[in-house]
Amino acid sequence: MKKEKQPHSTLSASISLRVRFSETDALGIVWHGNYIKYFEEGREAFGRKYGLSYLEVEKKGYATPIVKTICEHKKSVRYGEMLRVETYYIATASAKLHFRYFIYNEADELVCTGETEQVFTLLKDGTLSLYKPLFYAEWEEKEVKSKI
Repeated sequence: MKKEKQPHSTLSASISLRVRFSETDALGIVWHGNYIKYFEEGREAFGRKYGLSYLEVEKKGYATPIVKTICEHKKSVRYGEMLRVETYYIATASAKLHFRYFIYNEADELVCTGETEQVFTLLKDGTLSLYKPLFYAEWEEKEVKSKI
């Protein structure tokens, strides 16, 4: 399968993981809902690498719930296979976190692609933040705009 073009983003993280038995279905392939978990593993790796982890965001008084998920399956994956999840940050003018994912198998074949969008809400009352929180705007200035 041909490798899809990655987004033009200098901010990315890559992790490897082994498919666990509990992630497969009766057909012996990864159940489709588990790819969303793999996306989350990629986001967590990205957050740890760039200082934007869920715990960091929570310390600032915010949560980042998912409001949109896209997942496209390209090839089946089986128990025991090693996967590489590449996570790319996509800059946006909105008060959102936008990520794009590419999952590859051991043969470097593209098995799944996807995207997620997250918004910022205040932890204290769940209010949606219509503007970028200050800590996020500062992070973006440091990590994103300085690399353009």
